Amino acid sequence: MERYQRADVLRILRITARQLGSWEKAGLVAVGESYSFFDLLQIKKLRDLSAKRVRPAVIRESLRAMQRQVAGMENPLLEAGTFSTDGRRIVFRHRGRSVEPIAGQFLLDFGTVENVVPAKVKYMRPAETAEEYFARGVALEEDPGMQNQAIEAYEQAIELDPRHAAAHINLGTLHYNRRDYVQAEKHYRAAIASDPRYALAYFDLGNVLDETGRLPEAVETYKRAIQLAANYADAHYNLALAYEKLGQPRKALPHWRTYLRMDSSGPWAVHARAQIHKILENEGLQVVGGKK
Repeated sequence: MERYQRADVLRILRITARQLGSWEKAGLVAVGESYSFFDLLQIKKLRDLSAKRVRPAVIRESLRAMQRQVAGMENPLLEAGTFSTDGRRIVFRHRGRSVEPIAGQFLLDFGTVENVVPAKVKYMRPAETAEEYFARGVALEEDPGMQNQAIEAYEQAIELDPRHAAAHINLGTLHYNRRDYVQAEKHYRAAIASDPRYALAYFDLGNVLDETGRLPEAVETYKRAIQLAANYADAHYNLALAYEKLGQPRKALPHWRTYLRMDSSGPWAVHARAQIHKILENEGLQVVGGKK
């Protein structure tokens, strides 16, 4: 993989040595004299967020919160879109939803939010490694008109590294959004084979199984995601939904409650709260204790 010297990074991204040093001191960038394409992509996002007056401490706290919010996410700056509306917080765009991770809130109407920080880095040579193709795919996904190119980038990453779990996940999601569940399932299962402890892969596979009517399998797959990441809010939510579809509200109840503990004010919390109320009304005191 080609490396970029420190001076090249400053020139290409038009940042100062002081800026780069401050991000290194804050632990947002690894200290070094040479950088990969992946590093440049991350540094550009830091530059754009700093231009919106987001302080390094806020960026660091938001990244840690996002990792807790989305099980299996290792580097939110590279795996999700980012933007700031007021300089005091970072909102991430992930899987078509917007989340402010410090508050733990999912936000509505992402498409109307301005000042989106694009992930694309200009002036880069063609990608050569699996990691570079993966980074290209993440960048291309942020443009709705570049989805085919994103698919091609992820396919190139997988061709170079068939066990690239994150590339399988993202490629599977692009197919899932197109309702190509056969291809989506193929890539989610490949991600699990590559990394059996990847909670996000189990969650995504559960969604495919749910969509294709294999609810008992979906339940077991969501449960596996929760075993790997107990605070995986979306997995609790979808598991509760699956139990409801199977006519097992008592089993759904503890998962609705768990979801509400992690997201008490977001748009999906309204539905979770309504389901809890409905179950308690229908089942009475027998389920107040939340028996599974």
